[in-house]
Amino acid sequence: MAYEDLFKYIGDFGRYQKRIYFLLCLTAIPCGFHKMANVFLMARPDHRCQLPFEFSNASYNVPSDQLRMEYPFDKIAGNYSKCERFDVDFSEEYFKSNTTANQTIACDSYIYDYSKYKSSTVIEWTMICGRAWMRATADALFMVGVLLGSIIFGQMSDNYGRKPVFFASLVLQVIFGVIAGVAPNYVIFTLSRLIIGATTSGVFLVSYVLAMEMVGHTYRLFAGVAVMMFFSFGFILTAGFAYVFPDWREFQIAITLPGLVFMCYYWFIPESSRWLLSKNRKEEAIKIIEDVAKENKVTVPKEVLDSIGDDQKETIKNPDEKPPSVFDLFRYPNLRRKTLLIFLDWFVNSATYYGLSWNTSNLGGNDYVNFVISGAVEFPAYTFLLLTLNRWGRRNILCGCMLVAGIALLTTIIVPEQHGYAVVILAMFGKMAITASYGTIYVFTTEQFPTPVRNVGLGASSMMARIGGILAPYINVLSDIWKPLPLVVFGVLAFISGLLSLYLPETLNKTLPETIEEGERFGKKVRKDEENTVDNAELKRLNPTETNGVGIIETAEHNGHAKVDN
Repeated sequence: MAYEDLFKYIGDFGRYQKRIYFLLCLTAIPCGFHKMANVFLMARPDHRCQLPFEFSNASYNVPSDQLRMEYPFDKIAGNYSKCERFDVDFSEEYFKSNTTANQTIACDSYIYDYSKYKSSTVIEWTMICGRAWMRATADALFMVGVLLGSIIFGQMSDNYGRKPVFFASLVLQVIFGVIAGVAPNYVIFTLSRLIIGATTSGVFLVSYVLAMEMVGHTYRLFAGVAVMMFFSFGFILTAGFAYVFPDWREFQIAITLPGLVFMCYYWFIPESSRWLLSKNRKEEAIKIIEDVAKENKVTVPKEVLDSIGDDQKETIKNPDEKPPSVFDLFRYPNLRRKTLLIFLDWFVNSATYYGLSWNTSNLGGNDYVNFVISGAVEFPAYTFLLLTLNRWGRRNILCGCMLVAGIALLTTIIVPEQHGYAVVILAMFGKMAITASYGTIYVFTTEQFPTPVRNVGLGASSMMARIGGILAPYINVLSDIWKPLPLVVFGVLAFISGLLSLYLPETLNKTLPETIEEGERFGKKVRKDEENTVDNAELKRLNPTETNGVGIIETAEHNGHAKVDN
């Protein structure tokens, strides 16, 4: 008997599942802390060159008539240079001359504006101007950690179980979270953050898979999207921690310590019964199933329990049969075209999502308010998906949201400088749209690839997303050249990707491809009477775990590649 058939007896989302699901969703909150903490850990305050006659505690503000005598004007940036000064002696005679010098020199020390941020790693290790790459690289390496964690912890969870890997990730997250908070230098801080990035994959991935494996197919779309709202809540709370703990070291430790609370989960969270059955540990799996039935106040017949997992008995495989690989996605023209488009969508969605999330301090206005709004807009985005994903179609939502995001971000170019609030509104509208498209691409991708290469395809797609996240900090650095430039880059990427995605076939209410050959035919131009369509009821009968947005669970269980990772 297939495990999926068991939900007819225990219920798709009974009291037991709701309790465990809620507890596991809470672990997404500290993952949100760590993924968004760099906005405040590496906050870049306004700064200027320290002049030869100034002390290090000099005020950041200087009279405007002196600025033109001390710093060259940057026409592209639209303000006085933050990284260069005139190469003069700044004597009394020079200021009286009322003529500016021609020679400039790079700053060797800086005066900071402490009105917004009292402390940050940028201030402590001077990660500005010619050293701005250090800040971007620290962010990029964090995302490298996320990529490595999704592979390493995903594989470990398949081999050694969900529960031990979850707690190992949690322990590492707390340990290296504290180390990052007391790091004496940039290298130790960055390496600690890289490991923290890996553990966010371990904690979030494994808890997500655990939660989804105990939920019946009729609730999986809701469960898969709702967990993201907890991540968004952690996103918003990060600003609260940063406000209460203005010192970056205290802030880093403060967002780490809540992880200790989840250590008590060891006595409340069970191992995945699906995983236990896959490892022939049937007695342990049945004990958990009986606990679920007891709390849900239902009875599972003994013959049903005895037959659970029979479908997972090892079958004889052809020794000459090659395992699926990513190269299979490129052997046929139609499948290759769809694969490249999907890879582009993942890259753009991830780069734009993280780029906008980490760029809130460059929008003007109050950084904390901008950050909170950036997190808050994710709630209507996910609610929109719940209401429309199974009604309007995956392609319509994906393309529409990416086009809307692109238009909103590109419109910021024409906003007059004095209307900075309009830039914030447009950027947040773009963030909301890209959040919705990012949520859609997980479902859409699992339904595009044929069954033999579905996990491989989603794993490769997820790696493209991580590459986008790695490059996002470097795109944000372009704000040093021209403040709106990162928004323009993200806008162009989103708009072009949205247009190209129109070439992907719709998957809602379509029979999903089961072979490579079907995958190659899927989406090709055919006569209407030849289209492979069936109604919802038939789809649910044929593919109960792969339709109506629930295909994400099948791939999320393999090697950590398919985690729903914001």
